[in-house]
Amino acid sequence: MKSRLPQGFGGGPSNMQGMLKQAQKMQEEMAAKQEELDAAEYEVQAGGGAVTVKINGKKEILSLAISPVLVDPDDIETLSDVIVAGINQAIKTVEETNAKAMSEITGNMGLSGIPGLF
Repeated sequence: MKSRLPQGFGGGPSNMQGMLKQAQKMQEEMAAKQEELDAAEYEVQAGGGAVTVKINGKKEILSLAISPVLVDPDDIETLSDVIVAGINQAIKTVEETNAKAMSEITGNMGLSGIPGLF
């Protein structure tokens, strides 16, 4: 019984070498992009600008600014809620930016979803 491989899977060792070179190039591009993304800084506001969170691409909070208007000793819960919202939005911004940048490199192949591949 003769098996038929899908187009692009034939060609022997030279085709495999080409695929390995492409994968290595993609891995190098992803590593360079990850360095760039890690160094990026984002500033996100919550609560109508009452809280400003500055975060880097590694999801490390660099600074947190709170408007004095928001500070009410009788309403600490609102202050906490707005801070949490700001931090969550900052993390979401980093994750969305990183995912978009990596999908541009992988061509939406879904390779980032395979653990240990890249």
